[in-house]
Amino acid sequence: MDFLTKKRFDTNGGPREAEVARVVSGAARSGDEDEFELKLRPVRLQEFIGQSKAKEQLAVALEAARSRGEALDHVLLFGPPGLGKTTLATIIANELGVGFQQTSGPALEKQGDLTAILTNLRERQVLFLDEIHRLQPVLEEKLYIALEDYKLDIMIGQGPAARTHVMTIHPFTFVGATTRPGLLSSPLRSRFGILLRLEFYTDDELRFIVERSAEVMGVGVDTDGAAEIAMRSRGTPRIANRLLRRVRDYAQVRAHGRIDLATAQAALEMLEVDAHGFDELDRRLLRTIIEKYDGGPVGLNTLAAALGEEEDALEEVYEPFLMQIGFLNRTPRGRVATRLAYEHLGIAPPVKAALFDRPTLF
Repeated sequence: MDFLTKKRFDTNGGPREAEVARVVSGAARSGDEDEFELKLRPVRLQEFIGQSKAKEQLAVALEAARSRGEALDHVLLFGPPGLGKTTLATIIANELGVGFQQTSGPALEKQGDLTAILTNLRERQVLFLDEIHRLQPVLEEKLYIALEDYKLDIMIGQGPAARTHVMTIHPFTFVGATTRPGLLSSPLRSRFGILLRLEFYTDDELRFIVERSAEVMGVGVDTDGAAEIAMRSRGTPRIANRLLRRVRDYAQVRAHGRIDLATAQAALEMLEVDAHGFDELDRRLLRTIIEKYDGGPVGLNTLAAALGEEEDALEEVYEPFLMQIGFLNRTPRGRVATRLAYEHLGIAPPVKAALFDRPTLF
């Protein structure tokens, strides 16, 4: 196994652990929070807020599949974590009125795991595979014939007496989800008939989500309080619901139980989540670039050593959001803080900072 393949399938430590540990992370968490999220998820497409382009394409495809009585084309959902990929997969099954089964790429370790799942699928059932980019190549190749011809090659016996048996499986809808579509091979991408990219949500969409979630939770929230939580949620519903949960606790303990603007601001200040949705780690990264390295450029390995973080964690967890909103640039020479970063931290920018105001393509 070469280095790139090993890096692709390494599930021990690294950026995922760093992401899960943050309150402003879009990554899913296990335990009580999973149960909490399940209660807030919409079950029908018309209840799903935002993602208008993806919803329109999906609505047409679902109606066509229902009218023909056929399985829906295979669907690939991709985009940053926390935007609703798992929710949309369950909605597809609900809209079609069929069964739903969920697994993930790292959970499938050998061919027998995949064979058992595929052979037990019922007619037109939805099979959802999260983190499909982490599926092992040998299992990925086994999927090709199943997705295209609804057949499965099974090896019976070993050695010279081994023979191949082709098993027919029921037509089904395969829904794959990934945060890193570039890691999918071209043959696998070509098997999907519907490709839907999920975008970050607007503040208005997130405010509506916060108000809906608060209603489900039985928590009073006014428009200004919901808007404050939405503004600091980094365009991600999962973060908005997570912050709402923490603000609810604050309101019950230190306020009157209802979330208004002042309560939301006080709770989020306690959580150290600022107006842009930055936490202490985001601010520490920007301050390190500005104060230790004069705003950059600074190399990734140098920055990682200065912060005591893994390079992968910086590149995959901390940097993307800072780059998306224009606070950080990647240049051929290293990372550079933009004028927005200086202004947000209240530091006077040097003259050279003007050179890096516009994002680069590197």
